[in-house]
Amino acid sequence: MNRPKFSSYRRINGHDEFQEFYEELPTKQREKLTALIKCIERQGLLTAIKMEWIKKLDKNIYEIRSQEAKNIQRCLYFHDDGNRYIITHGFTKKTQKTPPKEIQHAKELRTEYYSRKDDKY
Repeated sequence: MNRPKFSSYRRINGHDEFQEFYEELPTKQREKLTALIKCIERQGLLTAIKMEWIKKLDKNIYEIRSQEAKNIQRCLYFHDDGNRYIITHGFTKKTQKTPPKEIQHAKELRTEYYSRKDDKY
C-alpha cells in the first residue's frame, strides 16, 4: 500500500501559510492536528475517509478535519504526485460549511504550486 505523505507549501514570498497557522494554535490543538496527520499517513486515505478525518471539498481540493473540544481546525490540501499531498493552509472553522473563500484560496495556492513546479522542469 502506498501511504500518503503530507507536506506544506512554502510560497514564492517565503510564507508557509500552514506552518504559520499551526504555530499559532494552542498546544493541545497543535498536538491533536499533528497526531491526526500522522494517523492519516499510517492508516491511509480509505480509512481516513471512513473515519471522516478527511473530506473532498471541490475538484482536487480536500480538507483534514481536526477538532479538539469545541475548537475545529481545517487544513486544506491537494494531491501532487504519487503519494505526495500538499497542505496549502489552515483555519479555525466557525460554521458548519467550509467558507468558499478558503476553498478558492487553496485553489489559488495549488495553481501557484504547479506553475512553480512546471518552471523547474
